[in-house]
Amino acid sequence: MAGNSQRRGATRKAGTKKGAKVGTGGHGRKSLEGKGPTPKAEERTYHKAYKKPVSAEKSATSGRPSSGSSRSASGSRGGRGSSTHEIVSGRNSVVEALRAGIPVSTVYLASKLEADDRTREIISAAGNEGYPLLEVSRAELDRLTDGSVHQGVAIQVPPYAYADDEDLLDIAESLGQAPLIVALDGVTDPRNLGAVLRSAGAFGAHGVLVPERRAAGVTASAWKVSAGAAARVPVARVTNLTRTLQAYKQAGAFVVGLDGGGDVAIADLPYATDPLVLVVGSEGKGLSRLVREQCDAIASIPIASAVESLNAGVAAGIALYEVSRQRA
Repeated sequence: MAGNSQRRGATRKAGTKKGAKVGTGGHGRKSLEGKGPTPKAEERTYHKAYKKPVSAEKSATSGRPSSGSSRSASGSRGGRGSSTHEIVSGRNSVVEALRAGIPVSTVYLASKLEADDRTREIISAAGNEGYPLLEVSRAELDRLTDGSVHQGVAIQVPPYAYADDEDLLDIAESLGQAPLIVALDGVTDPRNLGAVLRSAGAFGAHGVLVPERRAAGVTASAWKVSAGAAARVPVARVTNLTRTLQAYKQAGAFVVGLDGGGDVAIADLPYATDPLVLVVGSEGKGLSRLVREQCDAIASIPIASAVESLNAGVAAGIALYEVSRQRA
């Protein structure tokens, strides 16, 4: 089935005039004298303009991110994502993010942290780049990371900046390689997205494509599982996955879906050496009907009957390995 073919907006009534009003005779003069000039907003203790810098000062003293800089449910890195920040925790994830040059708002280190090569590199990078470095208690780190395993280290990064779908093709072209893109259809667990990113980075994929709705985004959980691959593998977020797949096909790519009821075994994966989009469905529902209709082939991964299905990260890893093997 393998092929080498090329695809490419009170007004007052007019005419009326206010008549003269009867005066107070000066009896209300005292009440008109007022209480002096109105104090500035920043001087009124009940006003939010007064409270904001006070809150920010307390946050900086305690090492806590101020309001508007908390973890994001959608997790983005600027641009087309959320306006809030993300907390990335764990020594490997933090080191990889720093090595990739991801902008950092704050570096958090646990008090009395046992140093190793990774923590020394983190401290050195924070010093070289001028990142704010705060020493906090482990209880505070637990709060910042929602109780995840942070290994005494965490960083606050700006919102994730999603790429455009066309960027993924441009990356491949700049490298002189046939595009290899992983598209996720209905994958809602950010940990699965993180696993897919890790596999994509390991096997040379040029990016990952996710829908804007009913799909996982690049959150702190995805960062953690990706082991830093989220810093190296671009993720594009699109409004309509089906239309994007159609556009990719018009640009010359083939689309292969992964499904247990596929018509070809993964070992015989077609179009591996051509411009290729691998589509991974959700663990429960698999590929949606509209997405399935865009596939040039459906490949299946043989598994034991006792196992109902593989999660998205595992399935993507196996398929990407096969593509890498054939391209080698």
